[in-house]
Amino acid sequence: MAMQPRLDLRQTQSLVMTPQLQQAIKLLQLSNMELNVFVDQELERNPLLERDERGASAGLEADVPVEQRRDGDSLLVDRPESGASEAPLDIEIDNSFDEGSANEGPSYDPDAGSDVGAWQRADSGGGGRGFEGDDRAFDETLSEPVSLRDHLVEQLGMDLHDAADRIIGLALIDSLDENGWLTTDLAELADGLGAPLADVERVLAAVQCFDPPGVFARSLKECLALQLIDRDRYDPCMAALLENLEMVGRRDFAGLMRVCAVDADDLHDMLGELRALDPKPGLRFIDSAAPPIIPDVLMRPAPPGNQEGATWAVELNPETLPRVLVNTRYYAQVSKGKRSKDDKAFLTENFQTASWLVKALDQRATTILKVSTELVRQQAAFFERGVQGLRPLILRDIAEAIEMHESTVSRVTSNKYIATPRGIFELKYFFTQSIAGANGADAHSAEAVRDRIKSLIDAEPPAKILSDDALVVMLQKEGIDIARRTVAKYREAMRIPSSVQRRREKSVLACNGRAG
Repeated sequence: MAMQPRLDLRQTQSLVMTPQLQQAIKLLQLSNMELNVFVDQELERNPLLERDERGASAGLEADVPVEQRRDGDSLLVDRPESGASEAPLDIEIDNSFDEGSANEGPSYDPDAGSDVGAWQRADSGGGGRGFEGDDRAFDETLSEPVSLRDHLVEQLGMDLHDAADRIIGLALIDSLDENGWLTTDLAELADGLGAPLADVERVLAAVQCFDPPGVFARSLKECLALQLIDRDRYDPCMAALLENLEMVGRRDFAGLMRVCAVDADDLHDMLGELRALDPKPGLRFIDSAAPPIIPDVLMRPAPPGNQEGATWAVELNPETLPRVLVNTRYYAQVSKGKRSKDDKAFLTENFQTASWLVKALDQRATTILKVSTELVRQQAAFFERGVQGLRPLILRDIAEAIEMHESTVSRVTSNKYIATPRGIFELKYFFTQSIAGANGADAHSAEAVRDRIKSLIDAEPPAKILSDDALVVMLQKEGIDIARRTVAKYREAMRIPSSVQRRREKSVLACNGRAG
């Protein structure tokens, strides 16, 4: 049968994501720091974008109250009713900016003198600095931290006077890792320097006395021993303790008392000194200060007044909201002139991109506020009672309540933080797994169950250590249906020793108390 051409008409559905839609989805999951970097890049690239220095939009700064009322022993949280309908996420906003107002304050004059120009540039930055104060950010005023290498080189020049010893010392310093440990074999180092191994060992012994104590160690035992020597606490008993660090990890206190030839009181003191040592002395010279968490959402008790019960007010943090506007006047002025086809295409593309960015930022802020408000509403008991008030919550619960997709809620809650009266939490903290209730009772949050397990173990008497099975029985009496392996998993995740280890440790402490 001969093949013949045929024309068929088919109707199919497909999802096509435009580049702008992909970028809008990406903006949702960016943290506030990443978003500011992105906006700064767009401001540099797009001549039609301007930073809005006039303040946040009134709609985004307004508090969203979340009402709470009590019904018997339960806490009910309801949305406040309002006559005004909620604005859609893709609301059109005023993104025009009229530049060149006569009363905007001084601006930079390139023809002015250097002093005047500098003052005008400082004044037009929005901070009104003048000469009255230093408006630099806090991190800009910090001194540069001293590195471990610089700290050791300074001591090398004061303590070692022989040029050959200094060369060996520098080689040893360059062989340290970030923890301050020596990672190079001494024989290889001596061969590379062409120096006798005895000289390298002699210089190593000298630099091991440098500050901080414990540097140039080649093992954990040597690192701890160097610090004990610096404190004049390295005696035969401590040496025996360092030789049996694996027994410390097993909490074999009875065996440690035998090998160290000490009683329970002395062992307790020795272990306390051991815990006070720093196994990684070099890390203190690393500028590892984590940047402060700037919350995206602020939550606070609303002033009493309108309705009975407690009220939470939820608002966006204006410090994390990058505000940009489209400079329509500049666009109109440039478009009036005779431009080439490429110039017109460039202007049109940048105008559309700028308009889209303003709209996308507004949608992002509105979505974060909507998700945060619903989270506060559904986890209101947490803010009343703490961890025990957490209820099981998944992304679908929030998505159905605010009529959004689960993936949108997931992106919004990633790397976003809320400042509450109980501290700063990531929004994802409030999503917890569910633990079934016993005998048909309500389900419990996994985080609340973990907290309850820790409370039970902390309160256990030394004479009656709770096993995992005993914890299961106690939790079931409280209406929590949980398996033994789940209790063990939660206990290990919180780094709580087993009942056997806790019994051994508390028996030693009890003997110590009787001896005292």
